[in-house]
Amino acid sequence: MRVLIQRAAHASCTVDGKITGQIGKGFLMFVGCSEQDDQQVIAKMASKASSLRIFEDAQGKMNCSLSDVGGSILSISQFTLYADCKKGRRPSFIDAARGDIAIQLYEQFNEELRKLGFHVETGIFGADMKIELLNDGPVTIWLDSDTL
Repeated sequence: MRVLIQRAAHASCTVDGKITGQIGKGFLMFVGCSEQDDQQVIAKMASKASSLRIFEDAQGKMNCSLSDVGGSILSISQFTLYADCKKGRRPSFIDAARGDIAIQLYEQFNEELRKLGFHVETGIFGADMKIELLNDGPVTIWLDSDTL
């Protein structure tokens, strides 16, 4: 599983002109799944991603977590996090989970975040989504379950 986290002042997802999810202060999480992911990986990634201390404290140091600042999560499925660009110019996505598996993993990930007490908004799996973001910092963090 791969999760790209962007610290956001606000973020939203629009599909066919309709907002499907939006947050104020919090994390925009792009979530990619592989077929090797399981409930243990999902739980570990949800816990790690949501507990990162990447908000500034009173001294301006990244020392506060999402829960410390009362933030929310906008979770967006993104198989392109598994792009393999080693050969040629057209990325291969062979390591990304097939749609029928990926949607289950993605929904389980969002449910884990909710169990941890976070308000989670989403896009629509497989849709052509338009994402708007005011990246705060900017701060962008890459998590890969293979390296955690």
